[in-house]
Amino acid sequence: MQNTRMTKQRATILDELRKVTSHPTADEIYGMVRCKMPHISLGTVYRNLELLTENKEVQKLEYAGFQKRFDGNTRPHAHVRCERCGRVADVYGHLPEPQMPEGMEAPGFTILTVRMEFLGLCAQCGQ
Repeated sequence: MQNTRMTKQRATILDELRKVTSHPTADEIYGMVRCKMPHISLGTVYRNLELLTENKEVQKLEYAGFQKRFDGNTRPHAHVRCERCGRVADVYGHLPEPQMPEGMEAPGFTILTVRMEFLGLCAQCGQ
């Protein structure tokens, strides 16, 4: 984990991300931040999101076939993803800590984490 100082750009990105629960993409965050910092570049937003992720100040949500999304809520919680449009939302309630089932092996790998993912249809896609 890098020990990086909190620049004005990074602080603005973090502040804007923490204001929403929509789990925006980097492009969406760029649009949000440009309202406050019109001269910020998309590359700067991408680089700072990666640094914020490395420093565990935001979560990066990566799903195969979908754009990366970001979450300003770093407390442990689960997400649900719409299988049609890729929309992501928080799952509320007490969930057991996901863990590798007993007897499972991954030869050649050291398991670092287990992620629980819920799939479904959002209200718009389910109609």
